[in-house]
Amino acid sequence: MIHPSLPSSSSSSFLDKVRARLAGGHFRMINEKLYTCTGKEALDYFNEDPELFNMYHTGYQEQMSHWPEQPVNTIIKWLKDRSSSLIVADFGCGDARLAKNVKNKVFSFDLVSNDPSVIACDMSNVPLDSSSVDVAVFCLSLMGTNYASYLQEAYKVLNPSGWLLIAEVKSRFDPKNGGADPNQFTRAVCEMGFTSELKDFSNKMFVLLYFKKKKSSEGREIEWPSSSLVQTPLTFTNYKF
Repeated sequence: MIHPSLPSSSSSSFLDKVRARLAGGHFRMINEKLYTCTGKEALDYFNEDPELFNMYHTGYQEQMSHWPEQPVNTIIKWLKDRSSSLIVADFGCGDARLAKNVKNKVFSFDLVSNDPSVIACDMSNVPLDSSSVDVAVFCLSLMGTNYASYLQEAYKVLNPSGWLLIAEVKSRFDPKNGGADPNQFTRAVCEMGFTSELKDFSNKMFVLLYFKKKKSSEGREIEWPSSSLVQTPLTFTNYKF
């Protein structure tokens, strides 16, 4: 007896699942790499094989599609509630969604540029003058062993009283499970020359930290959290529905 072949829709569904699983594996591998190297090393890594960047962002978007709310949308709303004259620097912009959804002038930075509006660079050395922007954004992008240098760069390019917005996966600020102590992290950012304006832990998936630039603390040694932000990569799969 000859059995009928499976419907093409079932075959396609199976192949889609296989592709998704492979993409997820690549994403986790690259994601771990980005959290255990410097920004310069990450830049070189993607320059050697730009397709890896595409793999990473494909996996990232797939993982984010399971979130009921995305932090970039909260930041977009925050900007829309303020003057469109504010100039923004988006560190680790991905697909530049922030720039595409606000009227503000936005400088979009990432390790690779697949969009004319995105500037490829190391986040610790962006092509902006000192005191030239009003808002610096790190939306799920504060990654790498030298993440503190990214924040120092943000401090440098921010105008006096400029805003620093940091969105991170909630697990990265859960010290009971290997994440950072959020209070220690906040103190370290403040010692760099910021004041803490708001810590929003209300969302199930991510936290949002709002800081304002004040005076410089140049020359002071800052104690950053020793675990967490460096040693705990984003574990998106823990939040999958």
